[in-house]
Amino acid sequence: MQKALWLVVAVAFVVGMVVPGDPEPQDCPARDTRVIAPYAVTGYWVMPRADRCVTQRMVEAIHAIGGDTLITFGPRFNARPDPDFPACAADGRPCAEVPGVRVRHVYTYATSEEFGPGMLRCPGIDRRIDGGGRTFYRLTLAATCTATEHDLVLVATDGDGLGNLMREAHAYGMTVYPGLPAAAQRADKPWEPDTAHTAALNAFTARVLADYRARFGGLASFGGVYQSFELAMRKRARNDPIISLYAAQHAVVAAALPGKRIVVSPYIDARRGRGFPPSQVEQGLAAIAGTRAGAPMAVAVQDGRGTGKVPVHGPQDGPAKVAPRLVPVVGNVTNEQAYYGPTSAYIAAAARRVPDGVELWVNAEGFEPTPAAGECGRADPLPPRGRTTKARLDQQVMAAGPHAAKIISYGWDPFFTCQARYDTPSLADDIAAGWQQPIIVNAIPQELDGRPGVLVEGYHLTGGTLRFEPGGAVVPQERHWPGRPSQGRPDPTGAGPESTEAGPAPTGGSGPGPTEAGPAPTGGSGRAPAGGGPGTAEARLESAWVPYTWPWTTVTATNAAGYTSTSGYTRDSVGAPR
Repeated sequence: MQKALWLVVAVAFVVGMVVPGDPEPQDCPARDTRVIAPYAVTGYWVMPRADRCVTQRMVEAIHAIGGDTLITFGPRFNARPDPDFPACAADGRPCAEVPGVRVRHVYTYATSEEFGPGMLRCPGIDRRIDGGGRTFYRLTLAATCTATEHDLVLVATDGDGLGNLMREAHAYGMTVYPGLPAAAQRADKPWEPDTAHTAALNAFTARVLADYRARFGGLASFGGVYQSFELAMRKRARNDPIISLYAAQHAVVAAALPGKRIVVSPYIDARRGRGFPPSQVEQGLAAIAGTRAGAPMAVAVQDGRGTGKVPVHGPQDGPAKVAPRLVPVVGNVTNEQAYYGPTSAYIAAAARRVPDGVELWVNAEGFEPTPAAGECGRADPLPPRGRTTKARLDQQVMAAGPHAAKIISYGWDPFFTCQARYDTPSLADDIAAGWQQPIIVNAIPQELDGRPGVLVEGYHLTGGTLRFEPGGAVVPQERHWPGRPSQGRPDPTGAGPESTEAGPAPTGGSGPGPTEAGPAPTGGSGRAPAGGGPGTAEARLESAWVPYTWPWTTVTATNAAGYTSTSGYTRDSVGAPR
């Protein structure tokens, strides 16, 4: 399996089923649309590539390990002079000079896409300029071409990377969320938008989205947009500038792309003295949801493990020392000294009340806070980050629990593709080799036919056994279901989903009520609609039951294929799920 994915990533020469209706790039290998290793993570942040064949190889590699969603960052809508912006000249003059036109302000925008002809509205002002191996666009933001003064946007692009990504994603049956233009930042507070330029940003955003509608409106791969300006999912102040930015820009999205989804990925920070406790995330989620302007929204909470802002550990590990890779961030202290709580506590808090029109996703950060000797990772941009392991990523999936409609990850390049040496596997290769390893995301006591037992939910659980600690008892599965039987709780009708083995889904008995499995979200499901696509977490989750007497602290699974969990699922001493 590992070698199979190496070929997909590096060469992609295996001939597979070709999707009709989208011609393959000339001189590129034939597309292979097989999914060979469907992992729990189904979406990734990617960088658009001007080379169509490079784009095809990247999309094919992500698709091969079960990915169906691609997200790009939006370029910065720069309001200040950018020394790195390439020189642009038109008719012997700098592009910022337009004969006979009074220019008030010049913005710059460096991207990887080529706009369509509809972007050029004002003859003589709006222009596409090709030269020096680059393509430039000069665009006016004035309401009319005859306005007395004009704000200009100079766009530099190295090719149509986004167009390539959209077309390849369409061929593989995947969805793309291109990044919205990212707001200009304040010079004194770069974590806040410069609201003096919000009107210009919105005018430019409307132009870009109109171009997307014209170029990509016929592609099923165009799923919506990603909000590129970051914020914390915590209680927000009245008149918060980032929330105001969201509200303004999302109103433009809702008007320009009705029905398209807005993806937001806020961060959480559990560090004591710098971050905030889980009790604040519900208010933060509500504030973000309030900006969607009627558009469907997915809130993909950054789990914080990659940056070291939030740990991933079990409920009994508060007194334990932080993981060695977190020491550079918080010091050699215990989890409870360094943090308010683990990722699982924040995700569970967010899931308690998911607003209408919103899906709760989780962004599992696929990297380490700092690099280690002999390890590949990211050196630029700063800060440098290290490569993580498949086992650590499994723990992050476990921490997301059964709450996420979808699990995505930042970011594909370089964290999933880099290799310490040419002959060592990448993280993507490790996923391809170990994708069948079970991951338990929830476990509750559950009676079946009057017998006490344990109901577990997770990925790749089919058949096999569950091992309980302490004691090491190994118990064969007696029931297995695809999906989540009654959302992981007893079904009072006794029907339940169809079993793949003998007997109905667990019903009745004295097992726990909804509060023990985690309270049901109110106001919205927080999950994908019934019948969601194969990339939704709910579609890939499975459930299994074994007869076993409570209590226990840790459970691991070994499935019928002989694969065992890389980490055990842990509960606290009174039976609350982690």
